Amino acid sequence: MQSGYSLMESRKVNAGNGWLWIKQGYWLFKKSPILWVVLTVIGVMGLLSLSTVPVIGEPLATLLFPVLLAGFMLGCRALELGEELELAHLFAGFQHNAPALVTLGGINLVSQYLILGVMKLTGGEALVNIMTSGKPVEDPAILMQAIDGAGFSILLGTILFGVLLMAMQLAPMLVIFGKAAPVPALKASLHAFLRNMIPMTAYGVMMMLLALLASMPMMLGWVILLPVMITSIYAIYRDLFPEQLASTPVQSEAITHDDRTQP
Repeated sequence: MQSGYSLMESRKVNAGNGWLWIKQGYWLFKKSPILWVVLTVIGVMGLLSLSTVPVIGEPLATLLFPVLLAGFMLGCRALELGEELELAHLFAGFQHNAPALVTLGGINLVSQYLILGVMKLTGGEALVNIMTSGKPVEDPAILMQAIDGAGFSILLGTILFGVLLMAMQLAPMLVIFGKAAPVPALKASLHAFLRNMIPMTAYGVMMMLLALLASMPMMLGWVILLPVMITSIYAIYRDLFPEQLASTPVQSEAITHDDRTQP
């Protein structure tokens, strides 16, 4: 019997796993490409539309994002087990520990406000005001002046937002599959990223290159790349926390123990 601590402990993997996660994500996408595109478009457009609602839109979208991501991850799990991806997976997160997922969104929201506050206190008030105004900057000189005046606050904000992203990335999967509470899930996600910084960096660089390719012509490649980004997140979780899913038989031609080599 595995202890609760061991189930929350991530594996350390090789740099080559960064490319493997993209391959595995593409394999999951190929299992149901049309429906993945439909689900992704609906999900993204829904969040963008919600964020346009005055005052409450953006905070509400941030709160619900982990719930939406959890539904996508449940869809990945279904495909891995030989089941069907369904339109209902778009809302499946509401049926799997939704309060904890919304709590993750709340922590994310509060953390973003705190980071912006720190940036203001360290000399980036003008830049933060532009970022949070929701209006385009008509005079580029004003933006450049704000950036130039921000100085250290930009570096500090980048680091803090990076830490927040690492903590949030795998937390929804740790909640729905690992039954973790929100704060331990955030800690485990952050630790997994820091422990696997090399493959994570390789993954990020390759995704950036693919994003450049997907942007030509007319951003059409994003129709495929965005769903693959989503499915590759599941591949990362599956690779770094295999013990959490070990109790369920896996019928997968792509995500296997043979593929995941230890350093």
